[in-house]
Amino acid sequence: MATLAATNQPGHDDLRIPNHSWGIFWISVLGLFLQMLFIRWIGTEIRIFAYLQNTILVVCFLGLGLGMFTSSRPIRLLHSLIPLNILLLLLAIPVSRNLLGRVSEMLSSSGGLLIWYGGLVEDQGDRLLFLSIGLLLTFITLILIVDIFVPVGRILGRLMDRSEKPIIAYSINIFGSILGTWLFVALSYFYLPPMLWFLITGLLISIFVYWIRNEIRLNFALLALAMVLAWFASQVSGALDVMWSPYQKLVVRESFADEIGQYVINVNNVGYQAIVDLSDGHVSADPAIFPPEQKGLSQYDLPLLFHPNPVAFLVVGAGSGNDVAGALRQGAESVTAIEIDPAIIAIGKELHPEKPYSSPKVLVVNDDARSYFATSTEKYDVIAFGLLDSHTTTSMTNARLDHYVYTRESILQAKSLLNEGGVMVLTFEAMKPYIVDRMYSVLEETFSQKPLVFRIPANAYGWGGVMFVTGDLETIQAQLDQNPRLSGFIETWQAENPIVVDGSAKITTDDWPYLYLESPHIPPLYYMLIGLMVVIFARSYRKWQAGDGALKLDRSFWHFFFLGAAFLLLEVQNISKASVVLGNTWQVNAVIVSSILAMALLANWVITRYPNIPRNPVYFLLIGASLGLYFVDLARFGFLPYATKAAVIGVLTSLPMLFSGIVFTSSFASVKNKSNALGANLIGALVGALLQSITFVTGVKALLLIVAGFYMLSLLTLPKKQE
Repeated sequence: MATLAATNQPGHDDLRIPNHSWGIFWISVLGLFLQMLFIRWIGTEIRIFAYLQNTILVVCFLGLGLGMFTSSRPIRLLHSLIPLNILLLLLAIPVSRNLLGRVSEMLSSSGGLLIWYGGLVEDQGDRLLFLSIGLLLTFITLILIVDIFVPVGRILGRLMDRSEKPIIAYSINIFGSILGTWLFVALSYFYLPPMLWFLITGLLISIFVYWIRNEIRLNFALLALAMVLAWFASQVSGALDVMWSPYQKLVVRESFADEIGQYVINVNNVGYQAIVDLSDGHVSADPAIFPPEQKGLSQYDLPLLFHPNPVAFLVVGAGSGNDVAGALRQGAESVTAIEIDPAIIAIGKELHPEKPYSSPKVLVVNDDARSYFATSTEKYDVIAFGLLDSHTTTSMTNARLDHYVYTRESILQAKSLLNEGGVMVLTFEAMKPYIVDRMYSVLEETFSQKPLVFRIPANAYGWGGVMFVTGDLETIQAQLDQNPRLSGFIETWQAENPIVVDGSAKITTDDWPYLYLESPHIPPLYYMLIGLMVVIFARSYRKWQAGDGALKLDRSFWHFFFLGAAFLLLEVQNISKASVVLGNTWQVNAVIVSSILAMALLANWVITRYPNIPRNPVYFLLIGASLGLYFVDLARFGFLPYATKAAVIGVLTSLPMLFSGIVFTSSFASVKNKSNALGANLIGALVGALLQSITFVTGVKALLLIVAGFYMLSLLTLPKKQE
């Protein structure tokens, strides 16, 4: 079969691989682990990438792809370790770390994409300056990541070209990728910090230090330096505790003198939640801070005051326990608290002064709100949405963690859990008028009535926000009539901060869940980043000499390119669809990604067993399955028991992946230049990741039409003979 394409080229003997299979396995583990590490770590420390996670994925693919295209060139791990140390150094030095952390504020000046704590600059000159600096810092960060991945791609490409059994080699590659995924998942499960992530990275790289013939001492010295810098980059001054949950970096600190609450929880280095002690003794002891006239009327007390007998209370986005404590103060007999992040629950159990999560009346459920809405059989008198907002996107998609909680379908599911005469209360820090208008319209459409709405100002009783009250309006009005103090405060708040809604904002749905976009459009920042990616590609293409005969734009290239683009978009669709039905938890996302890789393994087995399987019928099934998913609403299976539902969703979303894998493996087995094929596949995936932004305009479901189109193009570019 295929051997190294040009054995007289430099670098053909710079790998001391005692066993090619083990080499492919360990480099695949390293590649996937590094991708997940950078998506998570960079997205935390440089917060703009928490909103633009695909950007990191794209440059990882670019580096791997360029490495595979140039796999016959010398492999020097210095080319990975030097940029890795530079990146760690930038995040270890407080001044440069703070500057990189402010890239979010700089790039948010472009407008169009609402970013928490990203202030807009009014002056056009200052805005242009901030945008330029932000783009420059982004460029530096991204090219460092590209360069880190090029040697990894070269090693994998070289080994794949040398393999005499390409399907087995590809299967080992997939299996290593699965292990790399779950290795990182395990670290996240145990809340282990980045210092350990980099330690494992160093151990994996050290395997190849022994196998590569050059600069062993220098490579080990750079690995040791990276571990030292990783330790410094992990330090947080003034923190009581730092926890890396499966979702985010949580820093707990004591509140400053002018801040609300006893403790503040920062997420991704910005304020996220305050832990507030509103117990009777604490509030009464300090009337200068807690105005006595508002006692018992905090935003956490209000939800139960709109119902005459709130026996059963459900709060989603329960956080560290403020809403639960409020419900207990108001006499709720049964409280169900839903919180997606287990680390925040742990913080609340340990630090909340009122100990709400220790009450026998409280059931704490670690789950996604949508998952609970779809599976619960309980009924509630009051349902409250806490200050449930996100500072990050979900894995591989443009949707933030909270997007699908506020869609029309989600509110309908929540409504179905209300008892007769029940009340729903939704509180949100709506930073823009169109967000208020959007939430108002969703509630009005769902309940066929206008909700009560008012803005609660921030003070010692809480961070405030816009509160929407709906459900049984007669019950709500009766409660207001019986409680003049409550109605008086609401009237005052409405007068001081009048809220105007005109119904012009597009309602969020599961197909268009973009709560923070004013209208369907691609934000200017995305166009800037696409332009930046073009510059990064041109720079990297030239630096790594991919144009010197390494990259061949033949039919084979375009065939694997289109397969890669379609596969990435299909993977995004699977994650989005499964998240809506099964929950947007990290476990679900990890299982989906692993299942997709498992389908590729199954496809390899099919080709091994039936090597002459005709591809045209498989393409027919592949394109048909992709189009079928366009018309099937998976949410209709939400009522099924979880295990049954997971199986149904898994089968329906995995069928296209199986057929796609069969096509890919069949083509990969016959193509001569394996590294070029894998590189083209990764570059196609890169383009697919960039194309996700069109969902801001078209909706998420439209990706399936593009997927079908890409698969059709891959059929049209099938190599007519072995190349």
